[in-house]
Amino acid sequence: MSKWRVFWVPKPTPIAPRQAPVLMGWTDLAEREASTGIRPGDPILLAPDYRIDELLSLYTRSNPFRGYTKETKRNYITDLCLFLNFLWQRGKVWTQAVESDVDDFQFWRQTSPENPVRVGGNKWNHELAALMNLYTWATKPGNEFLPRNPVPVHRVVSRHGQIVEVPDGKAKDTRGSNVHWLTPRTFRLWVDVGLRGYGADGLPAPGWVGRLEGRNVAFVRLLTSSGMRRLEGASLLTFEVPSLRLEGGRYYTGRLAAAVTRSKRARTYYVEAHVVGDIENYVESSRAEAIRSAQARGRYDGVPGMRLVTLVSRGPKPTVYWCDRQGVTGRIALTEATADERMSWYTEGPEGPEPLWLWLNEMGLPFQPHSWNNVFTAANQRCRAVLDPEPERRLDPHRSLAPYATPHSCRHSFALYMLVILHHLMDQRFGLSPEERRDYRLLYGDPWRMVQDLLGHASLETTRERYLAPVADLQLRSLLTTAPPFRDGERPAQGMDEVFARLAREAEGIQDIDAKLQVTPRTTG
Repeated sequence: MSKWRVFWVPKPTPIAPRQAPVLMGWTDLAEREASTGIRPGDPILLAPDYRIDELLSLYTRSNPFRGYTKETKRNYITDLCLFLNFLWQRGKVWTQAVESDVDDFQFWRQTSPENPVRVGGNKWNHELAALMNLYTWATKPGNEFLPRNPVPVHRVVSRHGQIVEVPDGKAKDTRGSNVHWLTPRTFRLWVDVGLRGYGADGLPAPGWVGRLEGRNVAFVRLLTSSGMRRLEGASLLTFEVPSLRLEGGRYYTGRLAAAVTRSKRARTYYVEAHVVGDIENYVESSRAEAIRSAQARGRYDGVPGMRLVTLVSRGPKPTVYWCDRQGVTGRIALTEATADERMSWYTEGPEGPEPLWLWLNEMGLPFQPHSWNNVFTAANQRCRAVLDPEPERRLDPHRSLAPYATPHSCRHSFALYMLVILHHLMDQRFGLSPEERRDYRLLYGDPWRMVQDLLGHASLETTRERYLAPVADLQLRSLLTTAPPFRDGERPAQGMDEVFARLAREAEGIQDIDAKLQVTPRTTG
């Protein structure tokens, strides 16, 4: 073994030595781990010489590290392993690193022509943050495991007036290479081809059998319609999705729990009515079938850590009351429940326990948030196979006709869509004069700030520079002068295709259906 490896401590499960003789004598493994402070979800790093670094294990059990979200922990450990492997090739471990090692590592990651997979400034800053957190912990007063921090820093005044330390090697070109946007009609194409099995002719492909097609389509449309992050959308419970009302409406509102948002602040989300209908269809069809199958096979009987929810109180701060298999009861504010806690919640249905977690796998069990990346990967691969059949076209990004999407590009695309639509509504549909537009903005806010609120950003700069970089320097009003007025019953995106097409031609990073691609994407109701 020539690289560092990571093992994640699983949730406690009964050990059966008869089925795995190598575990003979380890039936008390959970107790041994608990006695050393190791908890489920902690990473164990194994060096190339098959040794475990004691200080690294102490760091991963520290309060700062355990305070990170599951996704942040995985990202930090992955980035740390890159640095640990780099040092190992130099005959060093992380406690022997000096400033020149960090500088050389940055050169290797970002600049060296010998590195076949160089990274941009945004990715490097994430890796640098992982190093900074480790070495800050190791050198802070009370620990002092190292004489000094090998990550060179300087002090600056933050926008809140605080003195903070910033790494000298922090990159300024922070736009991620994977940041991109899709116009509404391009996303419709991606969904139809990648998730619904349509061909280049716009018709269903013969023999297509989409696994959990309804679930996947509903989830993607939820992200593009609401601007949720992957974890936010993936962590929803069944009763957190609004229900269609008889009186109708274009948008419905729901509430995101603080514990699953990046800012740790609860916020309201808006979702289009047809997306709520997609989710309801999924709940009543493939989801209900998966639950019935799981109940018939007894899959819920052995779910570790199951908690049956007995009551969800009403009011401004709903509280969830639960009881586990041992009769232990507990309660927690709904907004404070983490994704892991939510996955353990079940309700007693007519045929037995049923998960409250909205998105389930084929076995009727909660679908892990990070597993959505695989759904997007499979859809991207199918788009390439169907829309770029010639190998030479796949190699040339300028000739490729296949759209490419990630969970986060759904969020970026939502931001672009909402900015254009809000400008259009303010300037054309309402017919405001310049003076009236100024008064409207003073009363209700600028469209940029409206999008900031919808995304849940603390800073308008993040909204402008990261999420809406393609149009930050464009005069949207000049693009909107040719936008057609909305017709009765028409969804905004359908009437604005030409505006988005012009944006794609004039700005970098926006994907739009190429005119030479003879595809008529299906419109969804």
